[in-house]
Amino acid sequence: MADSPDGGTEPRRPVSTFELFFDLVFVFSLTRVTALILEHPDAAGVLRGMLVLALLWWAWGAYAWLTNAVGTDGTGARGVVLAAMGAMLVVAVAVPQASGSDALAFALGYFVVRVLHIVLYAVAGGANRAAILKLAPGNLVASLLLIAGVFLPDTVQIVLWGVAVLIDYGTPVLTGVGGFTVHAGHFFERHALFIIIALGESVVAVGTGVLHTGSRITPPAAAAILLAVAAIGGLWWTYFDREAPITEHALARATGARRAHLARDVFSYLHLPLVAGVVLVAVGLESIMSHPADHLHGVYAAGLGGGAALFLLGLAAISLRRGDRPRPVHLAAAVASLCLIPVSFALPGTVTLLLLVAVLAVVAVLDRGRGRTRTRSTRERAVSA
Repeated sequence: MADSPDGGTEPRRPVSTFELFFDLVFVFSLTRVTALILEHPDAAGVLRGMLVLALLWWAWGAYAWLTNAVGTDGTGARGVVLAAMGAMLVVAVAVPQASGSDALAFALGYFVVRVLHIVLYAVAGGANRAAILKLAPGNLVASLLLIAGVFLPDTVQIVLWGVAVLIDYGTPVLTGVGGFTVHAGHFFERHALFIIIALGESVVAVGTGVLHTGSRITPPAAAAILLAVAAIGGLWWTYFDREAPITEHALARATGARRAHLARDVFSYLHLPLVAGVVLVAVGLESIMSHPADHLHGVYAAGLGGGAALFLLGLAAISLRRGDRPRPVHLAAAVASLCLIPVSFALPGTVTLLLLVAVLAVVAVLDRGRGRTRTRSTRERAVSA
């Protein structure tokens, strides 16, 4: 049960199987973003990958807001969402060549996804209709910029992508989102499940990296696999063991427009660094799986340490937006993860991965200890009262 705006409780509406079915296409989308970066392992490739990820995340988030407020049991609503799912799959397939041979498919598919989102909101009506109409001009302009970029040089295209992202993310700041209905429990669960999707993409990267070697699993390869699972598990732990329940409670306690703005800031904006961090870690993991004894370099080194740091800094930013002080251990672990980037130039990839696992293990242990202390204090206060 979550707190309702009137101070009582509201029934928790679980994420439906139809919503999970819709999310399947984004599992594939994340693997394509990783593929884009791996095919272009340089600064330009990472920039393109992060811009594409920002666009994909915003498109997915738009439908998360939609299904949080509008039911999808009706035949018409499901038909529109399924059409959007098909268009998004076209977008996902086009991602590795989104600035090349598949640029038009990527841009047109994305445009269709955004238009269908607005259409379904408009058809559903209700209080959310006026709110989405405020966002619609920005959404459409951003999508049209992607189409315009298809016919322009690469440098101009990447600038238009950046402008499109700024328009997408900036419009809700200018218009506000107070008119949207947010069911706290459902909204939190939907985004938490997406973090699972992102972590699952890292698991896929591990398997893909091993398969790329084309040889049997040796003891070093097996050790690298086990360490990769530990690292992915560490990221899961830092989010779900303590931070996620606190964030869900903060959203449930907020009411009215304050809840909608908190949902926008914490989930639509500040969960993107978490997802981006996981994708970058996946880039580093795939390289290690392919060559466990080799040193990391370039994008692969920056991905492993930088991705983990981005994830941890994202958690710190979420704490700050909730009104809490960022956890010192998260900030320290982010610095330690960044220090692994130069270290990885001199050590085998498996050893660097072992060090990252150690950093995340320290965070997990300290978070668990603090969580138990907090729970015990809460119980003691309840008893004394």
